[in-house]
Amino acid sequence: MGRRTAWWRTRIQGGRTPVSGAVRRVVVLAAVLCATVGLTGRPAMAAGSPGAYGYDQGDRVVAGATGTADAEELKVGGTYRSSLPKGAGVYYGLDLDPTSNAYVSVTAVPPAGTTVAATDGIKVSMQNAQGTACTHRSATFGAGRSPHPVAAWAVREAGKILCKGSGKYYVFVQRVDAADSSPDTWGLELTAVSEPSLAQAGTTSPPQDWNSASPEAVTGEARHRAGGSGFAGAVAVGQGAWRDDIAPGRTLFYKVPVDWGQQLSVTAELGATDGGSGYVTRALDLALYNPVRGSVDQAGLSYQGSERSVALDSLPPVEYRNRYSVVDHENGMRFAGSYYLVVHLDAQVADDFGQGPFPVTLRVRVAGTAHAGPGYAARPDPRNIFEVTAQDREAAAAGGAGSLGSAGSAGSTGGGGDTAMKVLAVAGIGGGSVLLATLGVWTVSARRRASTTAH
Repeated sequence: MGRRTAWWRTRIQGGRTPVSGAVRRVVVLAAVLCATVGLTGRPAMAAGSPGAYGYDQGDRVVAGATGTADAEELKVGGTYRSSLPKGAGVYYGLDLDPTSNAYVSVTAVPPAGTTVAATDGIKVSMQNAQGTACTHRSATFGAGRSPHPVAAWAVREAGKILCKGSGKYYVFVQRVDAADSSPDTWGLELTAVSEPSLAQAGTTSPPQDWNSASPEAVTGEARHRAGGSGFAGAVAVGQGAWRDDIAPGRTLFYKVPVDWGQQLSVTAELGATDGGSGYVTRALDLALYNPVRGSVDQAGLSYQGSERSVALDSLPPVEYRNRYSVVDHENGMRFAGSYYLVVHLDAQVADDFGQGPFPVTLRVRVAGTAHAGPGYAARPDPRNIFEVTAQDREAAAAGGAGSLGSAGSAGSTGGGGDTAMKVLAVAGIGGGSVLLATLGVWTVSARRRASTTAH
């Protein structure tokens, strides 16, 4: 753009054509158009690419720092986009009050086609200003070695001794790579959520009397419901059987509203194929994340071409007290809201059974009667993240996005981030065409007026 701008300046100011106000407006509008095309064109291409992750359109771009001194600040209630080079560890800052719990989830997004090992992934930790770690968790790609979005979360629980008090805290995201993994930089999406303290303190013991027997899967013919391409664009489903087609290497995102006192169970089925032969160890991966995008449970199935199914572990009803359990898939069921189902089909399936797509069915059961929440002393941020609203239930029945309570959903409408990107792309193309036509008319008019003035 530097040389092109200089050329325009020479043509206008070099003496042959006087600079009119109209010409100046044309030049300014041309610059605006270039910026508009840059903003709308690149995300539209990314959203349309096969297997591309659907980032939240409200994400703010932040750079990870190599040390705490330069760490950019994350705001609770916000969503962010960043990146993580191979072998790197990066810091982000966070100012916290003394009484709220804070949750930061980090989704790692490797580019399609990159090479990863089973142990590759990320480690995420929260630490105070003195460098003491509050918590740390990790996420890996697993035995399938198929690159796909994975998320890990870090927590500051206000009542814990190690991380009490207000002030500056830091989120440290570390990439874990095998020596022979690809050197590609991974994308990151981060969310920060605050959970207020309770108005009245309750018991600190986990529930002991919930029904842990494996429930029967929901039966009946599955209805088609296309999955989203990211957490922000996750498509709502409720109790029932839901079907979509998935290509090898792709990942589908759904969300299920689960209220206080309700118990979620999920079974995934991968349909049979007529072509090919072979054996894929971890063909289908089913992961469950809670409303703050914290990992709850994961299951996978092998595949030889015939129909297979796999179920998540038996999960307790959603209760505040579950956080005191030492078992991950119980501990994660600690608040009401939208629980995310993430389904990934291993890229290796294409080598043995072709490009598909392959039918995948989710059988979702939400049992139990909802009851009132634990009684927070204030509102969380985002505001409705730990609630199930009437809008959420309607979306689950119709396949919409639900309320804006879930972390990162504020930038999505209808089908989530995918729909928003399509609208943005169309608007960019249409708006660009109109601007180009207008530029042409204004340019001709400006030249005529300038010529008349010169003579």
